[in-house]
This record gives sequence, structure tokens and C-alpha cells, in this order.
Amino acid sequence: MNAYVKQEIKNNIATIEFFHPEQNSLPSDILAKLANTITEAGNNNEVKVIILKSGGDRTFCAGASFQELISINDAATGKVFFSGFANVINAMRKCPKFIIGRVQGKTVGGGVGIASATDYCMATQFASIKLSELNVGIGPFVVSPAIERKMGVSAMSQIAIDANTFYEASWAKQKGLYANVYENIEELDIEVQKFAEHLCTYNVEAMLEMKKVFWRGTEDWDNLLAERAAISGRLVLSDFTKETLKKFK
Repeated sequence: MNAYVKQEIKNNIATIEFFHPEQNSLPSDILAKLANTITEAGNNNEVKVIILKSGGDRTFCAGASFQELISINDAATGKVFFSGFANVINAMRKCPKFIIGRVQGKTVGGGVGIASATDYCMATQFASIKLSELNVGIGPFVVSPAIERKMGVSAMSQIAIDANTFYEASWAKQKGLYANVYENIEELDIEVQKFAEHLCTYNVEAMLEMKKVFWRGTEDWDNLLAERAAISGRLVLSDFTKETLKKFK
């Protein structure tokens, strides 16, 4: 199957789904489409609530596309590449509608950032998380503000430093990333849909004002995440990272 971002609007619920055949790792074009689709759904008066999900039944998101990462040869291109996840997170932050995350499986790197930027995240027991960036000589600079906001500095720094370990979904729930964890995808989908339908019965204006309150203090993220993308864009050119990425060619 080819990579895609698609949206379905039904009964005031916009379901946005992204997919890439390489374990839902996200190249720049898919990240751009995802950010734009979230923005469009947020501006659509027909939409009251957004569900964000990925295709497939194993991995929610494997982070950045390693194939695209390997091809980066200058800092400017690196900054643009890492700005992809920054733009998605900022689109989610600015979106005036609640975004429900539906995480069916493992999520790595940038995927943890996307999950953290949802307003309410639900997952299966198989949705373990890992920040693997340090393994390749960079760090989770772009996504760490979203993760820190959701899980706290202690939990974020723990998984950022322990870059080889998948932390179980139960741990992620304990730290505040997941609101609920379910036995399987079927149960997850039932509960996500039920929760989205329930949110649609609330006052849209009240939900908008609540979202503003929840994201208070992030007004500088346009600049902050761009600065973080520049750090990653510079580090990806280091000898350490270049040598490490050769293993993935």
C-alpha cells in the first residue's frame, strides 16, 4: 500500500488517518499533509471532535523516515526535515477542537510526540513507547516539549536517556500519556468512538475555551520548535550520526 493521509467526517466527528508502509514512519510530505489536514478539520464548522489514528494493526508511528534522514547533507535541509513533526504538533496545539488519540501499537520518537500532543489519548496494551533518537546521535528535541507537557520532565528525560528501551503502555498510562489502555484494537475502537460521540454532546464553545486553558504557556512553540528543529538538523550531520545511519542503508 502507498502512504496516505485521509479524513472522514461523520456525525460531527473527523477521523484523520495516516499511513506509511514502513511501520508508519513519516517522511516530510506525509507530515505536511497531516498538519494541513488537522488544520482544515479544526477550521471546519461541521467538525466538533477529531480522532487521530494510523493505519495498520501493529505500529502507531515509528517516528521519522530513516530513508529521508539518511539523505540529509546540510543543516538547512535538516531543519526543514525536523520541522515536519514541529508543524504537526503546532497544528494540533492550535486546533480549536479536541483531538482524541487512538494508539493501537508501538510508537517511537516523533510518534510519541504526536501522541503527547493529542488532548485525550487512548491505547491498547501493545502501545509501548520509546524515544530512540539518542541511539543515532541526535535527541528528541522537537517532540520533547509536547512529551514534557503531558508526562513531566522526569518521565520524558527517563525515556530520552534510556533510548534502547520500550516502556509498556501501563507505564505510559501511569505517567499521564494514555488516559485508558485496552486489551485489543476492537475494544479500543469501540471506546474511542463512544467517547468521541459523547464529546459531541458538549458545548463546542466550552470545549474551545477549555483547550485554550489546557495549552496555556505554549504560545512560544512556533519559535521554540523551530529552534529545536535546527538543533536536530545540525546534529544529524555529525560524524557519529552519519556513521550510525550507514547501518540503515
